[in-house]
This record gives sequence, structure tokens and C-alpha cells, in this order.
Amino acid sequence: MKNKKQFILFDNDGVLVHTEPLYYEANLKTFAEMGIQVDEKSYHEIMIAGATLFSIAESKGYNENEIRVWRDKRNEYYQELISSRDIVIPGALQVIEELSKRFQMGIVTTSRRADFEIIHKEGHFTQHMEFILCVEDYPRAKPYPDPYQAGLLRFKATPDQAIVIEDSERGLRSALNAGIDCIIVENAFTVTHDFTGALSQINKLEALLDIL
Repeated sequence: MKNKKQFILFDNDGVLVHTEPLYYEANLKTFAEMGIQVDEKSYHEIMIAGATLFSIAESKGYNENEIRVWRDKRNEYYQELISSRDIVIPGALQVIEELSKRFQMGIVTTSRRADFEIIHKEGHFTQHMEFILCVEDYPRAKPYPDPYQAGLLRFKATPDQAIVIEDSERGLRSALNAGIDCIIVENAFTVTHDFTGALSQINKLEALLDIL
């Protein structure tokens, strides 16, 4: 594959930073306070489908205004966690720095921009990126193709010129639905996901340096 790709589109959560378990933790805390139990299997099924966990609350009789209040509380808990934990994946920044010498790169994430800016307040990763696309920047979130199609448009690239780096089944489906090859970086939180169709699976980001 070396020298065949010109553009890299990176997912953020689980690829560059350890934030997915923190988002899960924030949701569990919120739903516990709501009196609703959410097991990890159900959580992953909802996330893979690209649905909202608050659909469970709706089914329990919570109205739109109540859900808005609890969603804000969840976001508050999550921001507290990402502000207080060491979340950068070891070695990730060094890989990005090396790849930036040979590729144009962008980040395509389903994170809210407010959260992303907290996560990357130091700018170590973002200084190497041509652009950042957050959930507010496209019509439909992963697994729809919209996020990665938006990335291609920003690069003015065709699908065959790009490669996506993901860690989740939802992200993989988004890339494949956009017609882009996808490499999966394994992590413990998404180990049960189905990665059928991935170009390859690697156990750490450093392996990209040998592949690309």
C-alpha cells in the first residue's frame, strides 16, 4: 500500500485518545441517577447502530425536556472526566508527527466540538491536521457515510486516494459506506465489534508506519 494513498482520515476517540471508556462512565453515572440500568452489551449495540442511548430513557417515559436536562448532565460529567484524566494514547503523537511528513491528514469524529476542544486544548495533534470535522459538521453521524464523505470533500479527494483509521464497528461502516479503505486499530473497549471488511487490523497505531 505504500505510496498509494495521499490522505489519512483519523477517528479521534479510541484511536488518538482514550476517551471511549470515559464517555461510557459518564453515561452510566447519568443513567444510574435516572434509575435506569444499562449493561455494556446494550451500550455497544446502541453505539454501533449510531443511535442515542437516551432512546432508552424515552422508552421509560422521560419527556423531551427531561432528556435534554439529563443529556446536559451527562455532558458535564464527561467533560469533568476528560479534563482530569491522562487520555493521550502512548506513542500516538509520535506516529502522527511522522506521518505528517508524507500525508495530508484530518480528524473526523462524532465528538461534539466543545468536548473535542477540551480533549485537544494543547493542540499537539491538531497542529498536524488540515481540518477537524466534529458531529456538528455533517448531516448524519457514523455509521452513515456523511462524515467521511465530508472529509473527502475537504481534501478534494477521491475515495481511493484516502485511508481511514478507526477503532469501532460504527466507524468502519461509515468509512466503507463512503467507499474508503479502513484500517482498524484494536483497543480493549471495542474488541467485541465486528470488523468484517476492514483492510487490516493492527494492535497499535505504530504499525501504520510499516503499512503506509
